[in-house]
Amino acid sequence: MAITTHISGFPRVGAKRELKFCVEKYWKGEASEQDVLSTSAQIRKINRDLQKSAGIDLVPVGDFSLYDHVLDTQVLVGAIPARFGFDAQNLSMKQYFELARGNKEQPALEMTKWVDTNYHYLVPEWHENTTFQAVSGSLKAQIQEAQADGFQVKPTIVGALSLLWLGKTKGGDFNRLNLLDKLLPVFVEILNEIKSLGVEWVQIDEPILALDLPSEWLSQFQKVYGELAKTGVKILLGTYFGSVAEHIDLINHLPVAGVHIDGVRAPEQIASFSGSLKEDKILSVGVIDGRNVWRANLRQAFDTLKPLADKLGDRLWVSASCSLLHSPQDLGVEEKLSADIKEWLAFGVQKLHEIGTLKTALNNGLDAVANEFAASDKAA
Repeated sequence: MAITTHISGFPRVGAKRELKFCVEKYWKGEASEQDVLSTSAQIRKINRDLQKSAGIDLVPVGDFSLYDHVLDTQVLVGAIPARFGFDAQNLSMKQYFELARGNKEQPALEMTKWVDTNYHYLVPEWHENTTFQAVSGSLKAQIQEAQADGFQVKPTIVGALSLLWLGKTKGGDFNRLNLLDKLLPVFVEILNEIKSLGVEWVQIDEPILALDLPSEWLSQFQKVYGELAKTGVKILLGTYFGSVAEHIDLINHLPVAGVHIDGVRAPEQIASFSGSLKEDKILSVGVIDGRNVWRANLRQAFDTLKPLADKLGDRLWVSASCSLLHSPQDLGVEEKLSADIKEWLAFGVQKLHEIGTLKTALNNGLDAVANEFAASDKAA
């Protein structure tokens, strides 16, 4: 048995807020575009290396952003509000930040909370005549960047249905689902481009599955994923922030290769998926909390995972509950916290190692990680 580990995202500002400071200098005219690009590349490399050292098998791509990953998805599918007058295919860095911050002619895109987190995303603006086009140069470049360093990547993209749901209609009342027939071919084109780079797995996040969705939205999942499956890319359907157990039958009939569930916010769904998920799908379980700063109880997490590993074998993947974007980056750089407090905490880097420790325990037995489990027991 070989357990696979992955995450859907990692903090992107840098352990010492390097990206934040560089971008702010750029806004003031004190740093160049090249400075921002160079700082970004350094942070991405550090993040990948941190994941490798912790034992993470599949490294996310597309989780890094200069401002907001939902804005990046809007750019990826060419859905830039026409009121700005920008060319989506040739969007400059200056224009990208104007979408986020506004300019003399136009106010910025609205911000609101990402589902029930304190993270604020830039809300897509949907008009009846909104058009879409694949603008995948940046994503492909980041994939190739990671591949050149020898990493096996898993791009992570906000799904088409969640993107439409989480946006707002403008210029009159109409059904956002009417845009799906224009948006879906663009997602197909993007997945085909990703596959051409030798990518095997793509995670498509649909957090809206954990919401109380109208039936007309639920009915579109089969259509969307039926089209995306034709690309030949293995799709991991990403869900989080709640249970999706009521949709097991729907998920079983989707042509996806696996599903990720949040085992922290909704641990009760683990048993449902363990007993009912079709045998042709992998089950990714998030047992490390991606939304808090507290150290995990490794023994409890192991006790949750061990029966799953015994039953599912290689079909079990281990992850954080959601993107680690919602955690601070590295406890190791925090100098003002006392040692006894630090013993209770785990930030992004430490959560990576918790995932890696659980993989070792499942693959090689508890004796292989006796010291790590003893420290976790003491902290608990």
